[in-house]
Amino acid sequence: MNKQTKLIIFIGCLIKLTLHVIADSHSGFQGDELLHIETGKHLAFGYMEFPPLIGVAAFIQNIFGSSTIYVHHLFAHIASILIILYVAKTTIELGGKNKAVFLALLCIIIGPSFGRSQQLFQPVVFSQLFWVLSFYQLTRFIKYLDKKSLWYLTAFVTLGAMVKYDALFFIFGLSSLLFFKRTSQALVKLHFWQNIIVVITLLLPNLLWQYANNFPVLQMFNRLYETQLVNNSRIENLGRLLIEINPISSLLIVIPAFIYIFKKNKTLHLPLGISILLAITFLSFKNGKPYYFYPIILTIIPFGAIFWEQLVIQKRQWAMYPITILLLFGAVLIPFGMPVYTFNHYLNSIYKFEKKKIEGGKYAVKYDEYYTKEKWQETMQQLKSVYDSLPMNEKQNCIIWGKHYGQAGAVNLLGANYNLPKAFSYHGSYYSWAPKGQMPSTIIALSYRVGDFFSPYFDEVKLVRTIYNPYAENDEELYQRIYICKKPKQDFAKMKELFKKRIFE
Repeated sequence: MNKQTKLIIFIGCLIKLTLHVIADSHSGFQGDELLHIETGKHLAFGYMEFPPLIGVAAFIQNIFGSSTIYVHHLFAHIASILIILYVAKTTIELGGKNKAVFLALLCIIIGPSFGRSQQLFQPVVFSQLFWVLSFYQLTRFIKYLDKKSLWYLTAFVTLGAMVKYDALFFIFGLSSLLFFKRTSQALVKLHFWQNIIVVITLLLPNLLWQYANNFPVLQMFNRLYETQLVNNSRIENLGRLLIEINPISSLLIVIPAFIYIFKKNKTLHLPLGISILLAITFLSFKNGKPYYFYPIILTIIPFGAIFWEQLVIQKRQWAMYPITILLLFGAVLIPFGMPVYTFNHYLNSIYKFEKKKIEGGKYAVKYDEYYTKEKWQETMQQLKSVYDSLPMNEKQNCIIWGKHYGQAGAVNLLGANYNLPKAFSYHGSYYSWAPKGQMPSTIIALSYRVGDFFSPYFDEVKLVRTIYNPYAENDEELYQRIYICKKPKQDFAKMKELFKKRIFE
């Protein structure tokens, strides 16, 4: 790697990090992040929705004792920088030079989908990281057939499976190595079954946790298919994917990538190409959402960048300039994925392109992190007002029931600044952390607009606050409602039984 290549990578990392830090200054927490942050307080071999590694990252971030967005995005930003670095290294390993590295990194920087998915503290960004790291080692293994690359590949695939279950799609793609005599013979020579045993052994604790908890992840997937994936159109998903990664990148880089994969250096590219196609086919069969394909796109981009460098720019040096200019035009879409504008600027500019009407709402903002600074501040103030209104004897044991895990997570992360008690929930992984013993005589309940949800569990339920959210994208989240619930009809053990089949409702 020469000095110019290193400089390109450094500038790419610097721009990427700068965009994320600017976005941090303009945003609050996205709802799912609040659940992931909470996992750091409950380290385990598994969680209801995802494998255990996100909890380790959250645990380390929680050591700082901070409720700021900057601290809780620490590992997400590190991951995004490593993605830039290893996409560049993969491009070089595939035969790309400075111009290919530049084009590949530019595609990631201008992709709205990569901006948002790599901004938030979610398993998604770490899934992309380990997918990229695994693909880099897969490239090296196919190229050199060495033991070191195979073991690195084993390690990164295992870590990927510990952070998000979509690593199974990558593992399925690895079966391409068995289709080619050169790689299959190398696997046998290197005793690849040892690698398989190591992967299974390391993933066994999570599998046993799922078994011990009646495989809640299957309940989650069933719920996901019932409510979302069953109505997905594969053609519409493809269209959305090409738009989300940036239409200019899709036309200039992603589509030409497939031409290059099957045109040049078939000894290296064909096994990689089949691996990518197998992963895409399996994921399409399962009717995954567009963002499920983001890690795969990151492995395709280097081929498209090299296509231009080797097949076009080498013969016509001037072609680099119009290609770069076209991609730079794509940078106008960055704010559609990351809050690099202030919220007011967003409402006056970008929002008008995404605007949709919600009856009773004003704005219907697509991503809640744009406005959650304001949302959670108002929520905490209202909860404090209700809590302070309770008699002293009721305040002593009072706790807060968050109907949605994001609400419970917000209270547990931000509530200490308002002297609020801790929150519990039966939604998602919070079900595992629910209190035990007798319920206190008074509970403050927080929900979105879900009807008469709390009455079956208390003799007295009184609605005391309604918090309007003009930015909500759906009807349910237009209002948060705060209730004072008294005289519980059951203890916490009975509550767990009642919610056993309702964890993801």
